[in-house]
Amino acid sequence: MEWYQILMVVGIPSIISGFVALAVNRGMAARDAKQEEIRAQNEAIEKQNKALMAGVQAILRDRLLNGYRHYMAKGWADYDDRQNMENMWEQYHALGANGVMDGYRAKFLALPEYDPKSVAMGGAVN
Repeated sequence: MEWYQILMVVGIPSIISGFVALAVNRGMAARDAKQEEIRAQNEAIEKQNKALMAGVQAILRDRLLNGYRHYMAKGWADYDDRQNMENMWEQYHALGANGVMDGYRAKFLALPEYDPKSVAMGGAVN
């Protein structure tokens, strides 16, 4: 076999294989870099979501406590007030709240649905 025949049989396929391996390696490196970028973005989004959930939970807790104090001082809460407080409590609870608000909720729900003073004075119950 002549040298050019050996080159054709062995050399050129080896050179082509080297270029293919180089291209595949670069493609894999680009894919790995993209996956790392996506992972970092997902972590940032997850961190933001947790912060948003914690913030919403804190706001709901504040509103529930303020509502509880207001209605306890008032001595009663009508149907609409109860619906509003119950909706806030359900959303607060769905966010994984602790049981501290359960006690406040039970006391709130024990309030009458009308102003006891107006009934005592002969007023109508709404």
